[in-house]
Amino acid sequence: MKDYLFLRRTVLNQLKEELPAHLSYHGIAHTLDVLNVCNQYIRRYNLDAEDRLMLKIGAIVHDMGFLKGPANHEETGANMAAKIMQEIGMSKKRIDVMRGLVMATKIPQSPKNELEKIICDADLDYLGRDDYPQISQKLYKELSFMNILKTEEEWKNLQVNFLKSHYFHTPFAKKNREPKKQYWLSKLLNS
Repeated sequence: MKDYLFLRRTVLNQLKEELPAHLSYHGIAHTLDVLNVCNQYIRRYNLDAEDRLMLKIGAIVHDMGFLKGPANHEETGANMAAKIMQEIGMSKKRIDVMRGLVMATKIPQSPKNELEKIICDADLDYLGRDDYPQISQKLYKELSFMNILKTEEEWKNLQVNFLKSHYFHTPFAKKNREPKKQYWLSKLLNS
């Protein structure tokens, strides 16, 4: 637990102090949201101590690579997190699990086990929540700043295509997030 708290404090402080201000979506609020949703899954699924630890670590570090830039941020972040984990004496096995969790969140998501399914659904949980419009607006602002998007029409098309191609992995998200995601998709299609 002491190691997790050190890792959490180290990573969150780095994110707070070093993330570029233009990252309106991939900021500390997103990381804390993913951690919060992972904690809900931990309670919901009554995960054992090791799985709880690994899921929390994965949530904290999953977007750490944005400290270096958006390109290949999953791999970059996994390497950065591995270095911290090695320094505090965490096992190679734990580092490998963390790498799997972080890499699973890369779009298109590719979870290979239950923990990876959970972190993938936690990372995109907002797609099926009431706060989707506010959070997606943060992503629009970020992508616009990076010149990935030029017009509102491009943004709408990106959202529609993403919502159409995305699917949740856990039974909870399929039951409790998918219906609201479909609602947001239909609103976009009819706007």
